[in-house]
Amino acid sequence: MTSFPSPAEELRVLDAELRHLDARRAFLLSRRAWLVNALYAAAPGPTSAAPPVRRPEASAPRVQNVLLVLGGVLLTVAAIAFTLVSWGHLGIAGRALVLGAVTVAALGAPVLLLRRGLRSTAEAVAGLGLALTVLDAYALHEVAFTGADGTGYAAVAAAVLATVWTAYGLGLAALPTGVAESGSTAPRTALGLPLPLALVAAQLPLLLWSFAVNASVETVTAVLLVTAAADTAIALRAPLKPVRIVAVVGASGWGAWGVLAAGWLSWVAAGPSAAARAAALLALAAAIALTTAWLAPKPALALGTALTGGLVAVAGLGGLARAVLPEVWTVPAHLLCGIALLTAVRAQAPEPVRRGLVHASAVVQGFALATTVPTVAIALLGPVGLLERIWSGAPSDARAAVTLDAPWPPNTATVPLVLAAVAGVLALTGRTTPWRTPALVGASVLAWATVLVLPAVLELPYAAGLVTHGVLLVATLAFAGLARSAAPEHPRPSTVPTESVASTASTVSDGLRSPLPLAGTLLALVTSVSLVLHSLASEPATLIALVASTVLFAAAAWRTDLGALAAPASLVHATALTSAIGASVGWQPQHTALLVLTVPAIAALVAARLADSPMTIPVEATGAAAGLLAIALSATHPPLLALTLALCGVIVTGRAVRPDRRHLAYLAAALFVTASWVRLAVWDVGSPEAYTLPVTLPALVVGHLRRRGDRTASSWTAYGPGLAVTLVPSLVAAWADTHWLRPLLLGSAALAVTLLGARHRLQAPLLLGGATLALVALHELAPYIAQVVDALPRWVPPALAGLALLAAGATYEQRLRDARRVREALGKLT
Repeated sequence: MTSFPSPAEELRVLDAELRHLDARRAFLLSRRAWLVNALYAAAPGPTSAAPPVRRPEASAPRVQNVLLVLGGVLLTVAAIAFTLVSWGHLGIAGRALVLGAVTVAALGAPVLLLRRGLRSTAEAVAGLGLALTVLDAYALHEVAFTGADGTGYAAVAAAVLATVWTAYGLGLAALPTGVAESGSTAPRTALGLPLPLALVAAQLPLLLWSFAVNASVETVTAVLLVTAAADTAIALRAPLKPVRIVAVVGASGWGAWGVLAAGWLSWVAAGPSAAARAAALLALAAAIALTTAWLAPKPALALGTALTGGLVAVAGLGGLARAVLPEVWTVPAHLLCGIALLTAVRAQAPEPVRRGLVHASAVVQGFALATTVPTVAIALLGPVGLLERIWSGAPSDARAAVTLDAPWPPNTATVPLVLAAVAGVLALTGRTTPWRTPALVGASVLAWATVLVLPAVLELPYAAGLVTHGVLLVATLAFAGLARSAAPEHPRPSTVPTESVASTASTVSDGLRSPLPLAGTLLALVTSVSLVLHSLASEPATLIALVASTVLFAAAAWRTDLGALAAPASLVHATALTSAIGASVGWQPQHTALLVLTVPAIAALVAARLADSPMTIPVEATGAAAGLLAIALSATHPPLLALTLALCGVIVTGRAVRPDRRHLAYLAAALFVTASWVRLAVWDVGSPEAYTLPVTLPALVVGHLRRRGDRTASSWTAYGPGLAVTLVPSLVAAWADTHWLRPLLLGSAALAVTLLGARHRLQAPLLLGGATLALVALHELAPYIAQVVDALPRWVPPALAGLALLAAGATYEQRLRDARRVREALGKLT
């Protein structure tokens, strides 16, 4: 039997079940909230499964700070308005009492707020109190010190406010706060505004005082530097970050203005005393920068400040020297000061400081070298103007040879000294550094530039300048050869057969793989060009310079490992020498071309002995350029042009004998053919066969040889070009020729070519010969065809055309019907 519980028992059971459901629901809601937050953190975008939780756009501390700042600002504005606008409604006692009471209350309130742990509120109220102290100072001046100078009073007020604010901030720092910050180890004050604001106020007293007493520019500059020094000391020692930030900004700003002002004073100094005062100011700035570098905790900051300090010190000492020494010694004086900075490498200083001073020295040397660029450029590029005045007469001195009609830069007497000094520094300091090779290359370039500008700077005689350039050329080639001494030596026997030449020349470009030999060779090339340009003013000097350059580069190519550049340079100078000799003896250009051809001949002989040396291609390229020059010189005289082309063909044929130069045979053939064409044109030969047959016959022979060696070669490749060269021009001439002999000969030749093509089953001869034969026959039958056409009635051509169209249509219809039948048959198969 079923027993039902009593109402009381049933009610108890229901209440228990409901409590269990409430607890379960609370657990499920808590779990759901955790899952939603986890999904939102993993995927910021909205998802259909878990919608994002709406978050506040501003955090509670940020809202609090905004409210406090706005409140402080509004109270400060109200206090300013009360002080400036509503001041006259109260008497002297009331005014002092109101402002003093409000200030005391504003400065005392942070103490109570800090004890309750309301630090942000205390910060805002303290800011209001500090602003009120500024208004108190203004009120005090308006009431009690109305006769005082405004600038002087502002200086005293700034000093007093800086002191009061500092004491106030340090006093609040000693008070215990209501809420300790856990996990914070950095030193801090109770409030963050008083001490940074005190440092801001401390920037003004000295500067305002200097304005109040109408101090000189030197005094104001010293004030700026002293203020920067004080800020630097605070920035290096202050434990608070806001204070350090204010100190860094002040030190950077005042220091920059002080250095600029001291530099301007040094630049405009009218005498040694003014320069000494400016140098003292710059020395103070340098001392501040170097002290900062010495004590700076970060290497980058130490490096930058040491670099700045070194440059400022050089500017000060250089300015003092500029006031004492002549103007021409200004750059050397600064350079000497910059070089003196390198002694810091030996000093017991931190590594960033030493590196900064070395960098400062490098900057000074770079600026010193920049002042020499105009002089070096004129000495190097000035002789280019002699190309328009070749052999016009020797100049008066070496300077006139480079300037011509251009002005010479001022204060250049010390340019060689500057170049030599920097070269010596690079040579001495680069021996033990990782950048030894770049330093030695730079030193060699600067030493070369020193000798290059020396004749023009010293105004040596013209002949002495040429001798100096010649000695410089020898020295650069010797340097390039000696710089290779560190590499392994290659044995060279006393008697050198061809095989030994090839084996030795295979290593001839090894020296140019190193920077020093390459730099020396390039300097030698530039020197030789400068020497030749300088010598263009005098005919004997030109010939001597070209001979010397040719011989020196040839010797360097033979006895050193610099042949890849030296050998082509020797051939270039030899080409210029042959041209100069031809001009010297009064030859016409076309006759000089035959003399220039000796250079390609020599280049071909040298290249033949070099075998597979890296020098081979440069030598061949230089010889080819000389051959092109010879062709250009003889272009105005066809008979000699034909001879020049033939001689070039002979030279190229000599190179084409080698297995690796067989492709030059095509160039040789082209030269020979061109030479024959020029000769035929000189003889007024108008028949095209005279020009084409010398091309066709060798082409057919070459094609036949190729077909024998390569059975897969097409007849179009082997015989097509050779046949077309003669058949096409002859066919064009035959159609324009009214005589019977040319068509007869051309038809006979075309018939023979066609029969040979049919006999050997060659497509190219068969088609080309057959087409030519047909066109010749058509040309011969053209008059008779024209007569037949004239004899026919006028309706015959339209009738023939209609019949042709009907036949074509019927044929087309038949083919369509056949195609349709095939399609039906295929359809039945399926």
